[in-house]
Amino acid sequence: MTVTPLGLYCEPGGFYVDPARAVDRAVVSHGHADHARPGHAHLLATPETLAIMRARFGEERSGDVQQPLPTGQTVTHNGVRITLFPAGHVLGSAQVALEWKGSRIVVSGDYKRRRDPTCAPFEPMECDVFVTEATFALPVFRHPPADQEIRRLLASVSLFPDRAHVVGAYALGKTQRIIALLREAGWDRPIYLHGAVEKLCTLYEELGIPLGPLLPVPKGLKRGHPPILAGEIVIAPPSAEATPWARRLADPVTCAASGWMTVRQRAKLRGVELPLIVSDHADWDELLQTIEEVRAPDIWVTHGRDDALVHALSLRGIRGRALHLVGRGDEEDEGAPEAPPTEEEADAARAAALAEAGTEAKRAP
Repeated sequence: MTVTPLGLYCEPGGFYVDPARAVDRAVVSHGHADHARPGHAHLLATPETLAIMRARFGEERSGDVQQPLPTGQTVTHNGVRITLFPAGHVLGSAQVALEWKGSRIVVSGDYKRRRDPTCAPFEPMECDVFVTEATFALPVFRHPPADQEIRRLLASVSLFPDRAHVVGAYALGKTQRIIALLREAGWDRPIYLHGAVEKLCTLYEELGIPLGPLLPVPKGLKRGHPPILAGEIVIAPPSAEATPWARRLADPVTCAASGWMTVRQRAKLRGVELPLIVSDHADWDELLQTIEEVRAPDIWVTHGRDDALVHALSLRGIRGRALHLVGRGDEEDEGAPEAPPTEEEADAARAAALAEAGTEAKRAP
């Protein structure tokens, strides 16, 4: 595997994994647009990811030749065995396992280790090289159980029945997960959707993921119309809460579902009244757990807080390498990706990571 300006390139196979621009031959891990680009001549991905790309880019821009490969199945190209395994990130997300001359490298894409009713769970695989993300690779990021955050949302709805609750969530993956978790928690009333998240909810249901009754937020209200949807839950893109669109809603409680809500200053600056720490990425402990389980002597880190993770790995006797790939986002979608923590926040958390890693090393036998 070679790191190029376009991304990771498999030399013997003659293909890229999640390239940053259109190429002749690509393997794509999942449908978020910092990984899935339009215009490839030949595209291999799970059937669900191909469907998501067609919904987002159109049939004509989703690969001239689209090759579906279900998870667990293998194809061989130029002597390289390609197998896709679930990544647990969003529907159709996959780790890309490449085997050649007795060696195995696993490109994880984005992944999470928490249960998600809308997608298959992550499957750790032993390998020689593991390529990991590092979106939340600082000890400050230890995500609470998602169902706990959903209970906080429902408690707020009960406490403020005269207000609409607007949950900022990314259109692919996060929106559908929030809906599914609400259903599991007993919310059987309609959930109202901003127009920007409707299409992918419809696609999820077409692909066999039930989401229950969903309704669009009413449009075309005349000036002076009373505020609507008091006591209801509305899901919208994160940026919609600050637009005139939200003015039609009854005194909306601004919520945001993101791993970045761990940083309370971030929530405060964005005007989020109810921060919900629900992430579709692995947190600090889960990253280290995963690296331990895959037993790879070499770890390549694609983006995020790579320095703290590489340092923590070095104290465990594992070689870590920061790849600095371009075009990778720090959140779950490309529409308006949230910025990573400020330099001050990152520096403070990085110092905590190094201190914690040093303490663990001293405790080790």
